[in-house]
Amino acid sequence: MTLWLSAGILFTLLSIAFILYKWGNMQVVGVTPVKTFTFIAILFTSGLDVGLIMFPLTEFAGYADIKASPEYGFTNPLAIEFGFWGFLIWGFYFLTCFYFCVIEPKVKFFEIPLVKLVNNVVIIGTCAFTAFLLLSNLPWYLPAVGDGESIVPTFYLIVFAAICFAAYSSTSIRYVRFLSITTTWVFIALIVAMWAGAFVFGDSEMSAYTNNLALIGDYFANIHHFVLPLNDYHEFYLFWWFAWSIMIGQFTSRFVGGLKTYQVLAAMLIFPSIPIAAWFAVLYHYHDAGIATDGLVNFAMVFVGIVFVINSLDSLIRLYTDNLNLTVARLGKRNYLLLNIVALSLLTLLFKLNFLQIQWVGAIVIAIFFAGFGFILVNKFKTVKTIHSSPKGNAIDFNKIETIS
Repeated sequence: MTLWLSAGILFTLLSIAFILYKWGNMQVVGVTPVKTFTFIAILFTSGLDVGLIMFPLTEFAGYADIKASPEYGFTNPLAIEFGFWGFLIWGFYFLTCFYFCVIEPKVKFFEIPLVKLVNNVVIIGTCAFTAFLLLSNLPWYLPAVGDGESIVPTFYLIVFAAICFAAYSSTSIRYVRFLSITTTWVFIALIVAMWAGAFVFGDSEMSAYTNNLALIGDYFANIHHFVLPLNDYHEFYLFWWFAWSIMIGQFTSRFVGGLKTYQVLAAMLIFPSIPIAAWFAVLYHYHDAGIATDGLVNFAMVFVGIVFVINSLDSLIRLYTDNLNLTVARLGKRNYLLLNIVALSLLTLLFKLNFLQIQWVGAIVIAIFFAGFGFILVNKFKTVKTIHSSPKGNAIDFNKIETIS
């Protein structure tokens, strides 16, 4: 699996380099373009899930224990955490976003029945994994609800409610912009509130936060360490990013609003990394200073985590139902909601039973990458070679999203 993952990463990086070389100054326009801030908000909130909120506080100590994990010894725990979530790995999303916006309309690889089936199985499975992550982390963040270890009925109810809400919001693409921007501002509000709690109303020195941001800078000095998997846990993260990459690229490609190719890459690498760095710097201080997060802080983090889950599920449900023509227009709203709620609830339980693994999903995505590349070389090489612009039917009209159901 490690060799397969490494091959997928190297292929991705080489593909990005080729895209910049051949189409770096080309204007990229999606079928439903939106303004740049909205595009970044959709990318950020769709491309991340509850793990961003809930994982770091449980992971810093493990990254600091270089006796148990000497492979982390080249840098600090905060830079490790950022390396698992920020900057370079957002290039996965750039590759697929560019492909679906510019190349796929000419190639139509994902319209091959078997490829379409596998792609949508990947999307549905990753949707369920997102809900499972919320379910599995709730005991740690809400110990007052249970014993701090077991998953109690209340947690199942919370996840079920998130699935229901996401299924309903996915019934209209117009909700996407509202939900994405709202989620972005809610996340920023959480960062500010926890920052203020530590550095304005708490006993911490302001310099501690700037020192943490400086620690993140060590990631860039050691970025080469993060290209290939450091260990099994890093491998899990990288497979996880691959699992998300095709569907996030497919979804966000709709909303690119006329940026040039190199600008799309820069936007996808830099802008999501800024709030991630700000968030991790706050969380690391809470961890390092031993500041408790029980009570209201934990509830706030869980709330934002649930909002992230709803936003991600909304985007992905919309994507696979469109792909499979299981739309509201065809099924009716009641049948549409029942189908998605039941399917995602059952699949979430399969992850809970360890019947499914996200690593398998990521490995399948890498196989799709290689299969698509082979398909282009054999059948569509001349077609791709002559691409000089986004599809001609894609015009920059920021009001178009208002007219789509």
